[in-house]
Parts: sequence; structure tokens; C-alpha cells
Amino acid sequence: MSNCIVIIPTYNEIENIEALIRRIFTLPRAFDVLIIDDNSPDGTAAKVQELQAEFGTRLHLLERSGKLGLGTAYILGFKYAIEHQFEYIFEMDADFSHNPMDLIRLHDACASEGYDLAIGSRYVKGVNVVNWPMSRVLMSYFASHYVRFITGLPIHDSTAGFKCYRRKVLESINLDKIRFVGYAFQIEMKFTTWKWGFRIKEVPIIFTERDKGESKMSRHIFREAVIGVIQMKLKSFFRKYQPEQKKIKGKDKNKSIPA
Repeated sequence: MSNCIVIIPTYNEIENIEALIRRIFTLPRAFDVLIIDDNSPDGTAAKVQELQAEFGTRLHLLERSGKLGLGTAYILGFKYAIEHQFEYIFEMDADFSHNPMDLIRLHDACASEGYDLAIGSRYVKGVNVVNWPMSRVLMSYFASHYVRFITGLPIHDSTAGFKCYRRKVLESINLDKIRFVGYAFQIEMKFTTWKWGFRIKEVPIIFTERDKGESKMSRHIFREAVIGVIQMKLKSFFRKYQPEQKKIKGKDKNKSIPA
């Protein structure tokens, strides 16, 4: 077992999942992979089970009863990663929109440069998106500007789903209080991490639209983000974000680091 785990939620990803798992396991740095499958009718989970016979304890699988939302899948994966003491915990899509080689760059931002959250950012250096229709590029790009305007969150790609957390971030945040499930989940996690005072870096990536399978994006998910950002900001006025602390022999050792 490595000290890195890549969490990949799946629903009907039979066309992509084997190739993605094999690509991750050929990287020059060791990563474990956790697939969280929402009862895919196309046999995605069965394919992962077949691959477990080949890759052993490096490939993990959690199966759920149905489509319960992206956010709840990641929360389940975070708790699994914390329980099994992984130090670096990644989010990644199953459709090759995220380049597996960039896992190493996200890891280095945390492990070598000392950041607590590394974000694979489409917009930190211009617009780096391939094969999206212009309407979707504009929707995603201006959504991030909207989030910055409403919340003050100093991140260019607030809806990005390609990330690396250090375990201490996820241990500090009360994961049971994260309420959103779609785009807004990604925003809420970044906003909460920032409010806690953890150090964040955006790592520029090129995002490529999937070649196989169907996109899970919907208007409902986008509407949740628009309304959810306002709700999240309002609730933040009444919530206390405490700095990371450890008690040593009755004394508080404050280890907060400004964003």
C-alpha cells in the first residue's frame, strides 16, 4: 500500500475504467486507487473486481446501492482514506478528462512544496479546455468568477474536480456537514479548506472532454451551484472556522497557516 490514494466515483464507466486504472498503475510514483461505484448497470464494478485479482490490495472498491450523488461518493472515499491512513488523497474523474500524469504534479505541490490542497486548474493560466462547446466553457469559466465575487475565494477554478488533499485537511473539516452533491460540493470543499486557513495551490492542467461514455453534467447540478454559493456564503457568517490545533500536554499548539 502506498501513502497516496486516488478516489474515482463511477457510474456507467465500463468504456474507460480499465484503461484508466492501468494507466495510473504504470505511473512512476505509486498510487492506490479507490473506485466508488453507484450500482452501474453496465458492469463497471464487475470489471473492477476482475482487475482486483491482478492488482491486489492497491485497487479498492466500494459499491453503493444507486446514484447517490458525487459529493456523497467523495465523502465516503475521504472517510475510507482517513481510516486507512493515506497521507495524500486525490479526487479524479473516470473519463480521462484528467490526465493521470498530472497526479504526480498535484502530489509534488503538497509533498514537496508544502501545500495542503493542490487543485488541477483549467483557468489559472488562461482557458485550458479541449473539446468543450463554447457554451459550456463560458458557463464553467464565469461560474468560477461568480464564486470569487460572492465568496471572496481566491481560486480561479472553483468547480475543479481534480485535486490532492493532505489528510490533515480532511481530518480537520467536519465532513458530515458538507451538504452539496454536485458542482457546489467542489466549491464548498474549497471554500471550507480556505476558511480553515490551509494553504492552497492551483496547478495548471489541460482538461480534455471525454471520448467515451456520457457526461454526467446537468442543468440541475449547475443551478445547485448558483444558489448554493449564496447559501454557503450566508451560513459562513454564522459559522466559526477554527484554525488547525493540536493539544500537547495541556497546551494548544496552533499550527494554522494563512492561505
